[in-house]
Amino acid sequence: MKENRPLNLGRRSFGGLAAGLGLAVALSACGGSSDPLSNAPSSNAGSSGGATSLTVGSADFPESQIIAELYAGALNAAGVTATTKPNIGSREVYFKAVQDGSVDVVPDYTGNLLLYVDKEATQVSADDIYKALPDKLADGLAVAEASKAEDKDAMVVTKATAEKYQLKSIEDLAKVCSEIVVGAPATFAERAYGLPGLKKNYNCEPKKLEPFSDGGGPVTLKALLEDQVQVADIYTTTPSIADNDLVVLEDPKNNFIAQQVVPLYNEKNMTDKAKEALNSVSRILTTDDLINLNRAVSGSQKQNAKDAAAAWLKDKGIVK
Repeated sequence: MKENRPLNLGRRSFGGLAAGLGLAVALSACGGSSDPLSNAPSSNAGSSGGATSLTVGSADFPESQIIAELYAGALNAAGVTATTKPNIGSREVYFKAVQDGSVDVVPDYTGNLLLYVDKEATQVSADDIYKALPDKLADGLAVAEASKAEDKDAMVVTKATAEKYQLKSIEDLAKVCSEIVVGAPATFAERAYGLPGLKKNYNCEPKKLEPFSDGGGPVTLKALLEDQVQVADIYTTTPSIADNDLVVLEDPKNNFIAQQVVPLYNEKNMTDKAKEALNSVSRILTTDDLINLNRAVSGSQKQNAKDAAAAWLKDKGIVK
């Protein structure tokens, strides 16, 4: 699913939102034709230079589709006609779609978006990453306000392992790292935030990397719960963390850079009213909200993204 953010560094490097035991391993998105942009409605410019309608796209994993529906619902509630075009594809595809105007706005993640447009970027904190983005984006592209909601890699352990080794942070983990097996995608061996980052930032060299291809999903979770691995790379908006009382280790040296949810948009058709509608979502959306929305869509409830988003928007008072 979400290995869908950076080309080579970021957590959804394009495919894999972690899921719990009850979640499907491959949570492919709703709908989508072989050419997702082929029937995307074009935005019609209004007399004020803005658009009478906007198309909100999404990447090809459920969380992105949920956020796209949040944006579209907020836009419609503000009187800006909006439709969604889910399941466009990886960042290379949806970024180009925003650039060429095939879609007007997509949800993205600040850290990986910055790395996509500037592979040499060194910013790690939420504020520094967000401040760096405007100057690095191509002409005609911009971001609205970033939300507090964040979806990033994390080193996760069971409560029993945390108690056994007295673990609260990756710094604590470093003291026993040689005894620890890490469960993560095979690419964790090479990515800057993976084994190289753990060694560079924390002098942590695990006993072994156990590769899993489910992006922190059920297979990884099972291995963690059964102590086949003692630490797992699981995304912070994954419901399985709370559902299994797992412990997310603190990352004081920012090995995993900030990944705030942010609307990326094409300025051509964006109006002040539309930006304010997008910002109304960003100002309220939290990481816990994303966890609950992911659980509703990808868990046993099997809600569709639009219904889950509509319930959230109504609960938050954005839609009356």
